Amino acid sequence: MLSEWHQKLLQITHLSSDAFSIYLGLIIFFLVAFCHQRQLKSNYAIWAVLIVAVGSELFNARHDILDRGYWRIGQSLQHIVHMLLLPLLLWFMARYRVWKS
Repeated sequence: MLSEWHQKLLQITHLSSDAFSIYLGLIIFFLVAFCHQRQLKSNYAIWAVLIVAVGSELFNARHDILDRGYWRIGQSLQHIVHMLLLPLLLWFMARYRVWKS
């Protein structure tokens, strides 16, 4: 049921699976960072993205094993990297003060 919902969401937004994971990572990062006082430097924000990325890939691994008989580890790692890359870049830039006020 959840995978059907995911497919319908991809059809509605006209995004590829990779683009959807990139945007989802950014949305989660910004939502948690907004709620936390340290904002973009928030460790909670980057950990939230990491937990959601790994959790969603473990869920997808279950479907891979049941449907195909094996787990596509390379594709799972690619989705985790896609979801983490931009939030991690923003977090590093805020943490090490690339933008100076």
